[in-house]
Amino acid sequence: MSALQPSHILFFFTLLMGTITTFSASSWFTAWIGLELNLLSFIPLLATSKSNQYTSESSLKYFLIQALGSALILASAPLSLQTQTMTMIVITLALLLKMGAAPFHFWFPPIVQGITWPQCIMISTIQKIAPMLLLSMSQTNTTSHILMIASLSSAVVGAIGGLNQTLTRKILAYSSINHMAWMLAAIMFNEQMWTIYFLTYTVVSSSVMLILHSYQIFHFNQLSSFNMYSKSLTLALFLALLSLGGLPPLTGFFPKWLIIQQFVLSESIVWLSVLLVSALLTLFFYLRIAISSMVFGAPKMKMSMISSPSSILLSVTLINFSPILYPFLGLFLY
Repeated sequence: MSALQPSHILFFFTLLMGTITTFSASSWFTAWIGLELNLLSFIPLLATSKSNQYTSESSLKYFLIQALGSALILASAPLSLQTQTMTMIVITLALLLKMGAAPFHFWFPPIVQGITWPQCIMISTIQKIAPMLLLSMSQTNTTSHILMIASLSSAVVGAIGGLNQTLTRKILAYSSINHMAWMLAAIMFNEQMWTIYFLTYTVVSSSVMLILHSYQIFHFNQLSSFNMYSKSLTLALFLALLSLGGLPPLTGFFPKWLIIQQFVLSESIVWLSVLLVSALLTLFFYLRIAISSMVFGAPKMKMSMISSPSSILLSVTLINFSPILYPFLGLFLY
């Protein structure tokens, strides 16, 4: 893993600046500039990491997909002279493509497979902020139906796609697609609910990826010796995965609980049923990772391998096992 360089810090700040520009934009042109600044800052962060031979391929794929989404946003401008509805449809489809939501998800798992864990955290969290903000601010009756279809398809694809995977990065990529279904549903209700869900998903998924990054776990086979590092490490990963799956009373359950309440009040039972069944399927392959790390061990290997960083384990355990602190987040968002 390459050391942190000053250029990485510069590009990371310009990446955040692009997201802030999109967030504070007063026109679609300014929002597009923010998206482009975000893209041009993230590509060097991908390309400068030489962790494996697929890094350059992932950078090129990501650039082409994001450039296609930006081109669709620009192409929607002439359509506004004829009909506003068609313009919003094209922009919505372009934003769904840029954030990797189904049915435009095909580029997301291969790119995640070719990058490092810190880059996985960025592409799963920070890179989705700007498109989701634009989606929440550009809702019409027609685009609401598109978001519902995208949410349902993301739930199905994210749940089924991760079942036959043995690569941990692809599993968390399909997990991100499934969580995107819940976030698209939250966008339909209000921005505060989407903010709560997104912040919770960011914290919980980052805790899982940081543990896997600390020990460079990329495949199921590497989990066989995972339980020899420390029992507290195995427990922290177990709690983080269950929290990511939305199992009560862990932190990841509470934003889903809020969305379920809104679904019940709006009587959208079929949509809710699809999301809940998909959540159960994702919980299944989270448990595969957790149980593999706990049960399958090689006793002949030496026990004095790597001492687990206690500060990371303590913070991960507290984050995922302290839901009593979660309601205080509402004081800042409502």
